[in-house]
Amino acid sequence: MALMDFIKKQFIDVIEWTEDGDGTLAWRYPMADMEIQNGAVLVVRASQLALFVNEGRVADVFTPGSYRLTTQTLPLLTNLQHWDKLFASPFKSDVYFFSTRQQIDQKWGTSQPITLRDADFGTVRLRAFGNFSYRVADAQRFHTEISGTRASYERTDLDGQLRALLLQALSQVFATSGVAFIDLAANQPRLAQVLQTALLPAFEKLGLALQDVTVQNVSLPDELQQVLDQKIGLGMVGDDLAKLMQYQSAQAIPKLVEGGGMASDAVGLGAGLALGQVMAQSLTGGVTSIHAPASGAAPAAASTAQDVLATLEKLAELKGKGIVTQEEFDAKKAQLLSQLK
Repeated sequence: MALMDFIKKQFIDVIEWTEDGDGTLAWRYPMADMEIQNGAVLVVRASQLALFVNEGRVADVFTPGSYRLTTQTLPLLTNLQHWDKLFASPFKSDVYFFSTRQQIDQKWGTSQPITLRDADFGTVRLRAFGNFSYRVADAQRFHTEISGTRASYERTDLDGQLRALLLQALSQVFATSGVAFIDLAANQPRLAQVLQTALLPAFEKLGLALQDVTVQNVSLPDELQQVLDQKIGLGMVGDDLAKLMQYQSAQAIPKLVEGGGMASDAVGLGAGLALGQVMAQSLTGGVTSIHAPASGAAPAAASTAQDVLATLEKLAELKGKGIVTQEEFDAKKAQLLSQLK
């Protein structure tokens, strides 16, 4: 019995790996003090690669299949071992298995917004997130560059490096695309294609094949999104100054409600719409009076001047918030002042 235990301990007849987890990329066969029997069988399953390493030097790589280990099936190892004829005795060699299954649904996302120039909005900060998938394609390179002599190498050991590569490429793609944010967000599949093409060489250097990249969302930080929403609202209003004032009034109502007091109570009683109408009519009345023919009376002229000044102050406030550009402000200012001549 002791002799049989000794034989089982010393010689290996079958070398195989049955994956027992979902995240192992590389696994070293536990040789201990055992030796591989001449004519032993190597089993490499459909989702695996196997690599023989002799005294730190990479030898033979095996694709899926079943192999009887001889000098014919181990040509590089035979050369390293200087076997000039069929070896008849057991031999020692490290055997590594690699999982070639796709590692799917790997998440990526910007931890901090990426700052870049935008054709429409000047300097903006963008956020993006999505997922990607990859697999081990070159066992020798992956062993040399990444997994090394470790007993096992897990997918989680590689996650941080791959995400860093992806975000670096994303920054470069954003910076060099010259595409406005609005168009960028509307062409996410195209962005994913460009990103995957940019990443392929970096993954290949690690012995990996990048299978797929998706971009699920491109967005602005909340504070910049609010400014964009206001820009969109103003674009819908156009050059109609009365509508511009009405839009600003509507934007101000929620702030009055948050502030409490009479305005809050009125909205709470269902009078918010009436309040908005009063504010809009007040502003519209001021604008209308600018275009009304002069009656010749001094009080009417004074009222017109006050309306113009009030409107200019409101426009200046909008310009200060970035809602109205300097060019828009100057044009409206010239238009309003011309009414006083």
